[in-house]
Amino acid sequence: QVQLVESGGGLVQAGGSLRLSCAASSSISSLYYMGWYRQTPGKQRDLVARIFGGGGTNYADSVKGRFTISRDYAKNTMYLQMNSLKPEDTAVYYCRAATFGPDYWGQGTQVTVSS
Repeated sequence: QVQLVESGGGLVQAGGSLRLSCAASSSISSLYYMGWYRQTPGKQRDLVARIFGGGGTNYADSVKGRFTISRDYAKNTMYLQMNSLKPEDTAVYYCRAATFGPDYWGQGTQVTVSS
């Protein structure tokens, strides 16, 4: 079982930056992928970005060119660097560890972007 803990959320003005972290309780090197998702009240949880075991990445169109996903195997941690933040980026951000069996989710971290 993998436990995930997100951190780094907060309140920021439009145009600002935040870096989210997702620390895993065990090695992330054998995961299928790790990803960041976000959810606003009453809406489904949507993919923001993910990084595959081989290093490939993909991003939601709405964040391309502004967000960057990365990972540090030595720290068992995944990151999401968010630049040029917009009010529409406001959401609870969750990290996901996808295995070839069960998936695991963190508890979420709130990101609020003021206009």
